[in-house]
Amino acid sequence: MNKNKFSIKNIPGWTVMLAVFGILYLTGLHTEAIGQVQRLLLATGVKNADVPETLQNPDANAVADASAAAGSEMAGAGFKMVDLKGNTVSFESLKGKVVFMNIWATWCPPCVAEMPNIQRLYEKVGSEKIAFVMLSVDEGGMEKVKKFIDKKGFTFPVYMPASQFPQEFYSNAIPTTFIISPEGKIVAKQEGMADYDTKEVQDFLKNMVKK
Repeated sequence: MNKNKFSIKNIPGWTVMLAVFGILYLTGLHTEAIGQVQRLLLATGVKNADVPETLQNPDANAVADASAAAGSEMAGAGFKMVDLKGNTVSFESLKGKVVFMNIWATWCPPCVAEMPNIQRLYEKVGSEKIAFVMLSVDEGGMEKVKKFIDKKGFTFPVYMPASQFPQEFYSNAIPTTFIISPEGKIVAKQEGMADYDTKEVQDFLKNMVKK
């Protein structure tokens, strides 16, 4: 009798995990798997989006400061984007609206993890006065992004860069989210994934809407 007979019980746990991850990677499912785990972490409330307290309830001075800035140049001035229908959109055309801009990619697990809560936020507050810009930085072309969005059933507006990326939108992390006031000023920046479908974020966006 061979005492060295192979048994699956003798396979080290790390080898099994490596094999599983390898299969997920080869099949392109690793991003989804990691994203699902991170989505569960978001559901625990472990990382809610940071909202500047001074802008949750703007006072008279804040409104005056915003009005004074209305004539200045908008963040991202000159930047061009293209939507998933191939239409070119000027970022400056969004001036006068509150802009929720999320920089993401299909290959980014944290991006995939937070997108469902951004979709819920969009369904609750998206309007003619609050614009969503889901800006994909994928290099695989528009069809790859369209396929991903269609598969997920997301309805928020998705764009890709059509000109040089503005310096003010550079970040050390992906995803990164910016909130821009109707006057064109960056008023909040969140690096890394977060839960945006919260009352604090909803109120934050609604309070900035131009009266």
